[in-house]
Amino acid sequence: MKFTEEHEWLLAEDDIVVVGITKHAADALGELVFVELPEVGTEVTKDEDIVVIESVKAASDIMAPIDGEIVEVNTELLENPTLVNEDPLGKAWFFKMKPDNMADLDDMMDEAAYNALIA
Repeated sequence: MKFTEEHEWLLAEDDIVVVGITKHAADALGELVFVELPEVGTEVTKDEDIVVIESVKAASDIMAPIDGEIVEVNTELLENPTLVNEDPLGKAWFFKMKPDNMADLDDMMDEAAYNALIA
């Protein structure tokens, strides 16, 4: 698993990357009440806002961590946004993407580096 400074996690599964937000981010946001996901087939560019989340505290955007195409979204979050608070590193992934370049993950933080960032 890799991490970004924007508190996203990325998990490579063959040629697909699963993306969600970290427990740290979920805790900071508070209880989620709304999630807007991108359309499957959308081509995204790194740092482009692609997911909107709203909590009882604030609204926030999740940016594309790398360039690629959205191949699947977690529609369960539309009905149950609090799943992000309950299982941010598991069932509450936001989208799966086919990266333009899988090597882009090599530049991201591992868990130890991410834990040092949030310490």
